[in-house]
Formats: sequence, C-alpha cells, structure tokens
Amino acid sequence: MKIIVTSLFVQDQDQALKFYTETLGFVKKHDVPTGKFRWIAVVSPEDQDGTELLLEPNEHPAAKEYQKKLAADGIPATMFGVADIQAEYNRLSESGVKFTMKPTSMGEFTIAVFDDTCGNLIQMIQR
Repeated sequence: MKIIVTSLFVQDQDQALKFYTETLGFVKKHDVPTGKFRWIAVVSPEDQDGTELLLEPNEHPAAKEYQKKLAADGIPATMFGVADIQAEYNRLSESGVKFTMKPTSMGEFTIAVFDDTCGNLIQMIQR
C-alpha cells in the first residue's frame, strides 16, 4: 500500500492552481470538472508519477473551520521537502511569498513556514 493522493483544503481553486504551479513550481496533473468544483491535482516536477496533491475546495463547514483553526494557531497544513531550503526561501521571497518563519535550524533539520495565499500555512523542510 502507498499514498497516491493527499488533500489540501483551499479557499479558491483557481488561485490555488496558479500559486502551486506558477509560484511553487508544481506540475498540474489533473484538472477535471466535477460539478460546481474541479478535481485539481498537482505533482512534483521531480516525481510526476508520485503522490498527487489534491487542491480541494473548503466548501464544507467542517473543512472551513479546520483550515481556519490550523492557520490561526500557526500549524502548517502539510510539509514539503526541499534540497536547499535557503535557496527556496530566497526564490519564494523574491516572488512575494510571505513567510511566517524564516529558515530555522532544529537539530538535523531546517524548517521554514509560508502562507500559500489559499488559507494554509505550509512548512518546508530540509533534512
């Protein structure tokens, strides 16, 4: 068994698709109409057959509340691994991404946290 899809609630699917592809550099794998919303999944350009990140609308009240409370408490919704966190921090900062935590060493890991503009905090980690 392996993880093939993981979901991230977003406030606006179009905004999320733009941010995750144009700003972060993920690749759009699926964009399928499903009634009022779309099945939008992105993947890492380094592993296009790997785990898909589903940009799921936070339309359900429980999803909205969950997303809102995580962000309010400063808890990242998910984590992305990077090879060079300082380079990614610099690249994203230059693109206007707002960080709530600059790269910070924590033992053998360095982490940083940014706002995805779609209601989530996202943690980057370099091992």
